[in-house]
Amino acid sequence: MSVIGVYGGLIDKFPAGSWMNRSLTLRTGQCHVQRYMEPLLRRVERGELDPTRVITHTLPLEQAPRGFDICKNKQDDCEKVVLKP
Repeated sequence: MSVIGVYGGLIDKFPAGSWMNRSLTLRTGQCHVQRYMEPLLRRVERGELDPTRVITHTLPLEQAPRGFDICKNKQDDCEKVVLKP
């Protein structure tokens, strides 16, 4: 199992015993945003990657707090919110 992303603090009720009994390997790490952002954006611009498959909600910028709540609370099957001016 891999967990990639931004550090989220303490994880409560993580089933460490179950994880150890199955001899699973858990790897974590910060996402190297600065390293990958520019090359990934170039690939999106060239049409090599289509990020729209993860965008589930598009909201105006003034609704950013609502978008944050939807994403944070996983409401309405939210995966990714895009804010537009």
